[in-house]
Amino acid sequence: MSLFVTPLVIPHAAQVIPTASAACSDIEVVFARGRLEPRGAGQIGNAFANGLRSKTGRSVNLYSVNYPANSEVDIGANDMSRHIQGIANSCPDTRIVVGGYSLGAAVTDVVLAVPMPFFGFTNPLPANAEQRIAAVALFGNGIQWVGPIGNFNPVYRDRTIELCHGDDPICNPTDPENWEAYWPDHLAPAYINAGMVNQAVDFVVGRL
Repeated sequence: MSLFVTPLVIPHAAQVIPTASAACSDIEVVFARGRLEPRGAGQIGNAFANGLRSKTGRSVNLYSVNYPANSEVDIGANDMSRHIQGIANSCPDTRIVVGGYSLGAAVTDVVLAVPMPFFGFTNPLPANAEQRIAAVALFGNGIQWVGPIGNFNPVYRDRTIELCHGDDPICNPTDPENWEAYWPDHLAPAYINAGMVNQAVDFVVGRL
């Protein structure tokens, strides 16, 4: 059962774009948490940002994409794109890293790979912002059923790592009849305990 579903189009308030006077970090991680995780970046997003801090020794700011994380992919995609554009415009020396887990990976897909207006996505990235994204890390991404995001947008092919843990039924086309039995492979601790967050950190460090 895929979580990459057609989202509800729900009105939302405008978000504030960072200004040039805002403090700029060396690395800006923009991460969308998984479905039904509490507000914030989620377990994987926090572990990923902490890993980057540890392995780079540089200042890393973690921006948690602001969306309900239920099915509203459009709200998350618009917020993610808005924040990326704000950092790109305000912090010319900051390296931007984008990521998502589960439904948050679907949010990232919409921004980077399939910016289709029928999803309620109205804020596509301009080319100059695309070029500012140093790396992309995705976990449990439902679009992997049809291919990596590099197939949809070649700009990100060499900058992206997509990880699918074991028989995770969201990203691995296993037997649909057994998706409940495989569900533990999709949970955030499974990715963390398998070392996949560290794997993503190592990949991203090599592209900063």
